[in-house]
Amino acid sequence: MRRAAELAVQQINQAGGVRGRPIELVALDDSGRADRAVEVARQLADDPGIVAVVGHLTSGATLAAAPVYSGATPVPVISPSASSPALSNAGSWIFRVCPTDLRHGAALAAWARDQLHARRAAVFYLNDEYGRGVRDVFVAEFRERGGEIVANDPYLDDLPGFQPYLERIRRRGGMDVLVIAGTRVGAERILRARDAMGLDVPVVAGDGVSGIEQSPIAEGMFISTPYLPDRPDSVNASFVESYRAATGGSLPDHRGAGAYDAVGLIAAAIAAAGPDRDAIRNYLASVGHDVPAYQGVTGRIAFDGHGDVPNKSVVLGVVHNGVLRTAGGS
Repeated sequence: MRRAAELAVQQINQAGGVRGRPIELVALDDSGRADRAVEVARQLADDPGIVAVVGHLTSGATLAAAPVYSGATPVPVISPSASSPALSNAGSWIFRVCPTDLRHGAALAAWARDQLHARRAAVFYLNDEYGRGVRDVFVAEFRERGGEIVANDPYLDDLPGFQPYLERIRRRGGMDVLVIAGTRVGAERILRARDAMGLDVPVVAGDGVSGIEQSPIAEGMFISTPYLPDRPDSVNASFVESYRAATGGSLPDHRGAGAYDAVGLIAAAIAAAGPDRDAIRNYLASVGHDVPAYQGVTGRIAFDGHGDVPNKSVVLGVVHNGVLRTAGGS
């Protein structure tokens, strides 16, 4: 997120800034914790020099901070990656450029049934806002499509081991697909346990595991994501080329691409309405309605009355040689 946001700011300022003035990026760390996110939000909201916020990364942190951003000194917020459906009702100052967990869970269920032809699914989900959201939708959609859920287990990243969970599933007749609704930390441990037990079962996961493609253990894994760098359009191709040049060859993920678009949206709002928080919020609420939709690297962005982008869909990527690429059939 930070690298992509820095790239966006650099490009905007090199082109003359906004209204003839440079914009400045102030980066703070919420540590992925709700309590710290509230502290960060207060610091930003109370600073009159801050006109908009890009963040937060996680749903839990964004939901915790939302009342502050909508409070006594409100400030508009665009999250690149907070996907909880609960964020739709977090207030009129909160926007996001990513689809919700409703899209991820449904896409994973469709892929498991239609592409992998799985009948029996085991679900491991991180017991937080994100994990429960993806789990809920996957389970409902998989069952609707005629599949059977053979395990539906919550976990925390510091769980001592996953082998007892997998052994219990094996005793119950096994599974055709293993679903992970969590982050990279837990997913890597689950994959190591799977391999240690010699289980030959495909794995699908939500976008919370981003970065896991860099680990050899993730080869062949399917991941739902709102964005992939091989997205076939010239706007994205230019962004990927610039990002790779700025980062020594790294590829952006959906969080970085979303942050890049969020900075672009904020700059467009300032250019059209000025560096005033109320004016920026009102402009963002009009994107796709009174003002044209924003054509970003993640696709067309048009906000609804909840600050969501209902037109946005997700794609399935497959890990191959350390890179997440669009999977055939997605």
